[in-house]
Amino acid sequence: MTALTINRADGILTVQDMGRPGHLAQGLSRGGAMDRLAVLEAAALLGAKAPLAGLEMAGAGGEFTVGAATRIALTGAPMTALLDGEPLRWNASHLVLPGQVLRIGGVRAGIYGYLTPAGGIASEPWLGSRAAHLNIAIGRALVRGDTVPIAEDPDPARPAHGLTPEPRFEGGTIRVIDGPHTALFSDEVLDAFYTTAFRRGPRGNRQGIQLEAEERFTSAHAKGLASDLIGPGDVQMTGDGVPYVLMAECQTVGGYPRIGTVLPADLPRVAQAAPGAVLQPRRVTLEEALAATPSETEILRHLAGRCTPLLRDPATIRDLLSYQLVSGVTCGDDLERVVRTT
Repeated sequence: MTALTINRADGILTVQDMGRPGHLAQGLSRGGAMDRLAVLEAAALLGAKAPLAGLEMAGAGGEFTVGAATRIALTGAPMTALLDGEPLRWNASHLVLPGQVLRIGGVRAGIYGYLTPAGGIASEPWLGSRAAHLNIAIGRALVRGDTVPIAEDPDPARPAHGLTPEPRFEGGTIRVIDGPHTALFSDEVLDAFYTTAFRRGPRGNRQGIQLEAEERFTSAHAKGLASDLIGPGDVQMTGDGVPYVLMAECQTVGGYPRIGTVLPADLPRVAQAAPGAVLQPRRVTLEEALAATPSETEILRHLAGRCTPLLRDPATIRDLLSYQLVSGVTCGDDLERVVRTT
């Protein structure tokens, strides 16, 4: 066991994994990473068989050091990353040695970046997860001087790998399936909702994200609606008809009408949309939704198949002469001499 030290925290840094599903009856929403795909991408890059706990960095990263040699994966919203001043490729794995300084800057697109050590963050789990759940004070945001335990890298000699991410950092189309309240909205309101190019509003956090438009989307049947279960992806209308997409730390019950639910595959696109980014809802059938919702095990297997060894450009390697570039020499006639002596 070793540690990852936060020498500087520039964004909102929290430990996140895939969260705590299955506790709605106790009033606990799933929580976990806002961009679950980024956690799976990190596992694929590191050769892990399951998702690992890492650091979620909202807006910006900071400065980090490790206590032992360990590989890391950098995924999610692209950020500038430097290791002892040398630039690192984003959406890739890299080896970090004790004494080296990893600096991660602000986002270049999107909102949430992820720093995942190959052994995973090994803080004490609670209900099967290490994820901070800020909305109900499970864990907290990390600050300068904090250290988090990380498990030993199972394969530090594994070559660095890269992965081209799914495009999701500039807004785009989000697929929405009907829910139990869809029929409460008139056809006119539904048509208006699905033809509106929303902008990601200024209000948003790990609980929910505002979809901004001039039009309002109200229902005459919303008054007196009984509260029932809600979850990530539900598109809930406030009393004045403003839609919010519920996210990882949403409440577990609610009484506002929900016009539909964003597919899990498109929630990372919502999470990574910066204020002002355009999000266009598209209505899909149950059959389409099921076809577009593979298991996370299948997603990880697919991502692992897309990872490729990371080739470094010799022109950018400062210590090139320290590498053993030739592992052996030959006179050129070795095979002939072997034949002559046998």
